Parts: sequence; structure tokens; C-alpha cells
Amino acid sequence: MPGAAPPPFCMNTHTIAIGSDHAGYGYKETIKASLTAAGQVVRDFGTDSTVPCDYPDFIRPVAEAVARGEFEFGIVLGGSGNGEAIVANRVRGIRCGVCWNEETAKWNRAHNDANVLSIGARTVSLDLALKIVQVWLETPFEGGRHLRRIRKIDGP
Repeated sequence: MPGAAPPPFCMNTHTIAIGSDHAGYGYKETIKASLTAAGQVVRDFGTDSTVPCDYPDFIRPVAEAVARGEFEFGIVLGGSGNGEAIVANRVRGIRCGVCWNEETAKWNRAHNDANVLSIGARTVSLDLALKIVQVWLETPFEGGRHLRRIRKIDGP
């Protein structure tokens, strides 16, 4: 989005897969530029415009690449982020949650060890989306009692 100033991402370098549908395209481009400027390794899985498209075509490849271990994290964007999270969570090994503020982003990583973040571009401002990404990437998994729960989620 023109005019949006990227936040000063100050974090360890990560490999990040990113994808969106048409509704999330503008946010994806800004987030990708911010992450790349901060030295993150980012691969864009599309879409490449605001032309209406089917989000599973772009979200599933992000989730599959993270599940295969090609990327440490994934970020998916759409209008609400809900459909994107559903698609990502259909891939074994993915834990994706929709985050709408900095606190949910922190809990998503700290308590759920999420490896894919979903954001709804129609539900949060671009500035908040950038803050969510930063908090999410900077927050480590707490382990402890949460590890037991993650094992139950992932199953045998």
C-alpha cells in the first residue's frame, strides 16, 4: 500500500513463505517489502494482483512448503483471514491462527507454536497488520504445559 511506512523489523532472520488472495494482495506486497528490507528471506506464492481469485490456489502451496520444511514460517492474507487459516490447517503439520491484534499474535506463537499466521486485510489496518507480523515473528514458543497440548493437536 503506497504511503505506509514499514516498521523497523528487528528480529532474527527467518525463511518465510507468503501468499494471499486478491483481498490480501496489497497487504501482502507491503509486508513482503518490509520483511525483505529487514533482511528476511521471503518467497511470494502469489497472487500477483487484485483480480478476484480462489484463495486455496495460493494458500495451500504456502502451507505445504512450510510443512515440508522449506520455510520456517508462513504468512497468509485474505479478506477476513478465516478461509486462509482453514486451508492452511488442512495441511498436516501446520498450526495456523487468525490474528487481529498484537496480543493474539503473541499468544498464537507463545501458546500454540503456530507456524503460519493468517491476517484479514479487511479487518485490521495496514499499520496494525505490520505490527502483528513483527510481534508474531519475534515471539518464541513457551513450551512447558503448551507443548503437551501441541502434541495432542498434532496427534500420532
